Amino acid sequence: MGGNNILLVEDEPAIREMVSFALGRAGLRVREAEDVQAAQLALADQLPDLVLLDWMLPGVSGIDFARRLKCDEYTRELPIIMLTARSDEDDKVGGLEAGVDDYVIKPFSPRELVARIRAVLRRARPEQDAAALSVDGLELDPASHRVMAHGAPLEMGPTEFRLLQFFMSHPERVYSREQLLDRVWGRNAYVEERTVDVHILRLRKVLGPHGCDHLVQTVRGAGYRFSARA
Repeated sequence: MGGNNILLVEDEPAIREMVSFALGRAGLRVREAEDVQAAQLALADQLPDLVLLDWMLPGVSGIDFARRLKCDEYTRELPIIMLTARSDEDDKVGGLEAGVDDYVIKPFSPRELVARIRAVLRRARPEQDAAALSVDGLELDPASHRVMAHGAPLEMGPTEFRLLQFFMSHPERVYSREQLLDRVWGRNAYVEERTVDVHILRLRKVLGPHGCDHLVQTVRGAGYRFSARA
C-alpha cells in the first residue's frame, strides 16, 4: 500500500497511544495531534494520506475542522475518518455532509479501525488508466482527474468523482444503493446505504449549476440511474 501516512487528531492520550500502536503494527506511519491547532501545524509541515479525526476536541470541534479542511483547496481531497461516540443517524449524516468519508464509533477494535483505514485509502485512489468519458456535455478524464461540464471545470471530492466515473461508465442501468456501495466503495467498505444518498446529493449540487444534475436520476424503489434521457 503506497499511502500510509496517517494524521491522528485526538485529545485523549490513552486513545492516541492505543491507536498509534495498532496502526504502527499494521505498517502505517502515524503523526499525532492533540487538538486542531497542532493538527494545522502538522498539515502545514506534510500532507498525510488520511486524517483520523476525533469529533469532540477542545476548542474547535472535529466536525468543524472537517468542514474547514474540505473548504481549503490544499486539503479538500484528504480522506477523513471520524472517531466518535456519537452513533445517532443524524450525527452520521451531518458528518458525511461535512465531507467525512467514514465513521468509527467508540469503543472500536483496532482491527476494525485498520480495515476501515485501508478501505478508505483504496477508495481514495481511482484507477488512473481508465478511458476518458463523455456524456451529454459532461466530460471526465481519470488520468488528469478532471471533470468538465460544457467546457467549465467542476470541483468535486474523490468519492463524488468515483461515483460519477462509475455512472458514466455504466449509463442507462439502474443500480441499487447496495450495488453502488459494492461497486464504488468496495466490498470491504464499512459504510451504510444512507451514505449513497448523501454523496448523490453532493454530486447533484456540483452538477446543478451547469445543468447536468438531471443526468443522475432517482428510480423510486429501485435506486439510481445515469441517463441523458428524461
